[in-house]
Amino acid sequence: MTTPMRALAATAALALAAAFPAAAKYPDKPVTVIVPFVPGGSSDITARAVLPGMNKLFGQTFLVENKPGANGSIGAQALARATPDGYTMMVGSIGTFAINQALYKDLSYNPSKDFKFLTMAVRNPNVLVASPNFPAASVADLIAYARKNPGAVSYASSGTGSSDHLSAVLFRQKTDTSGVDVPYRGGGAAISDLMGNQVNVSFQNLGAVLNHIKAGKLKALATTGDQRIPELPDVPTMAQAGVKDMIVYSWQGFAVPAATPAAIVTQLSDGLRKTLRDPAVEKTLHGLGFEVVADSPEAFTKFQQAEVKRWQDVIAKSNIKLE
Repeated sequence: MTTPMRALAATAALALAAAFPAAAKYPDKPVTVIVPFVPGGSSDITARAVLPGMNKLFGQTFLVENKPGANGSIGAQALARATPDGYTMMVGSIGTFAINQALYKDLSYNPSKDFKFLTMAVRNPNVLVASPNFPAASVADLIAYARKNPGAVSYASSGTGSSDHLSAVLFRQKTDTSGVDVPYRGGGAAISDLMGNQVNVSFQNLGAVLNHIKAGKLKALATTGDQRIPELPDVPTMAQAGVKDMIVYSWQGFAVPAATPAAIVTQLSDGLRKTLRDPAVEKTLHGLGFEVVADSPEAFTKFQQAEVKRWQDVIAKSNIKLE
């Protein structure tokens, strides 16, 4: 190659390099992680248990930003509208990612279209608990009481559309019984009134009521998982108690905006699953009553679609709607 040709080739190479600069290493700045609920809830706890490991793994800070409101819809809308560059993600719940799609008439986002799902992080069953003075000591007792006293049983929940509320709705559908829903602004208030005998029963998250059950302040009638849980070995599942097709888990998972590049989705999903399977993180989550799932984006997406369909059917059958 002659000298002029070498110079021309060098000039072309420099121009090409300028036009296509080397891709920056991801992530090269902090990542915002939206939690669409107030601090202290299951999604918030999950985020704060997992993210320190992500900080270490990626060498960047993953920052929690709580955006509560409308059963998670405000935070989810913020994620749907965020720049899809991997610097905004969210830890959402069964309500945010599945129930809201069927519950709200004019939802500001579409869980099935606006997100790419990274992994279901954790899940745990609900526990059907009764107040100390309520006469039912088993599921069979509750069903008999409800049939003898139509509409008299009060079901406390952390809010309309929550997994504990819809577990109660599903239970009444499966057992052909009736009752009164008593929604609260959060699980804490519902549990407090339950222990105070102001309401009768509730389907509460395992982690929220386990200590109260062990202390004798609440009676555990059944769990909604697919098998008995080690923490309550004497408490039957719903199937064992005679109520079929009543497997319900409350779950939390991670997602990013739908247009996020596939390579970043893979990086984040792989990192989250590795972090969730870290023995120290897993031990922490188990101690909080969670079962670690850490599945693939494909598996989580398939599960989310099935959950949307399931709760659409339950909600439509009971004609529950929120504006």
